[in-house]
Amino acid sequence: MQSIQTALIGYGMAGRIFHAPFIHLVPGLELSVISTANPAAIQLINSRYPETKVVSDANEIFEDKSIELVFILTPNQTHYDLAKKALLAGKHVVVDKPFTVTTKEADELIELAKKQKKLITVYQNRRWVADFKTVKKIIAGGKLGRIVEYSACFDRYVPFIRPKKWKEENLPGSGVLYDLGSHLIDQALQLFGMPEGVTCKIQYQRENTKIDDYFSMILHYPGLIVNLHSGMLVKIPGPNFSIHGTNGSFVKYGLDVQEGDADKGKTPDSPDWGKEPQNQWGTLSCNTDGLNVTATVESEQGNFMDFFTNLEKAIRGEEPLAVRPEEARDVIRIIEAGIQSHHEHRSIKIN
Repeated sequence: MQSIQTALIGYGMAGRIFHAPFIHLVPGLELSVISTANPAAIQLINSRYPETKVVSDANEIFEDKSIELVFILTPNQTHYDLAKKALLAGKHVVVDKPFTVTTKEADELIELAKKQKKLITVYQNRRWVADFKTVKKIIAGGKLGRIVEYSACFDRYVPFIRPKKWKEENLPGSGVLYDLGSHLIDQALQLFGMPEGVTCKIQYQRENTKIDDYFSMILHYPGLIVNLHSGMLVKIPGPNFSIHGTNGSFVKYGLDVQEGDADKGKTPDSPDWGKEPQNQWGTLSCNTDGLNVTATVESEQGNFMDFFTNLEKAIRGEEPLAVRPEEARDVIRIIEAGIQSHHEHRSIKIN
């Protein structure tokens, strides 16, 4: 079976850590071309993937008839234009999160993909991290009873303005709500579906920041409150997940290890890839058969590779897409509602 010829547009952190190492290991995908003009990136690509061609102009990828699949790994405000060009050139498309800046752009790309009879999906990789997989399993198992409160945080400590980073510039789609909020919102929608309403507070906390670097969001469901939070001035982080139900609670600390391991050069084919250390395992406390039981819960093994293996099978028609573009579009809907809520100082209903 011939491999799917794959190209990356952009080779910053996303390409280096989250995409190229996984594409390189999927038997049915071939990392054929990468578009970048960064000399340091080109040197790294040549050392890691010597068979991969490097071009400076993304248009060469669109014009290359052998390329079947294109990853858009560029600044958020460019996602729509580049994805549209790729679809019009007859390519399948993966867009790094967030999908687009607006719901309107997302809807247009979804319709264009249908018209072109091509797949488009979004890299919502935080569905395949150890902590969320564990949370999903515990909720599905029913030990907590009816869930009444769910809190998820993605906090960091970056007290300075990072130089020469497009994510620090006041551009459409910049800021922590679009960046890390995309993960938290997608996870919540996977668990609970679309909410009835959104309430959100956005702040600019760091000295001289040009972007929102803090948000706190509430998703409103019947009988359930979902709290989502992200900040860049959190030196001592709290739990990543706190879930409370009628029968008990589950609390989990510690970020998924895959990003850090990949940044250190570890490859996804390592046998212990995605396994969390025991000191990051969560704590479950619940009523079982009339007894109060508290126990440490071993984390599920995370693996971003599952996104890529599903993608290859979906292109061949063997599986449905794990991340449907409509789901990624709904994330943008929630972000837009959150921005509206902040500016209008009120909760926004979701139709």
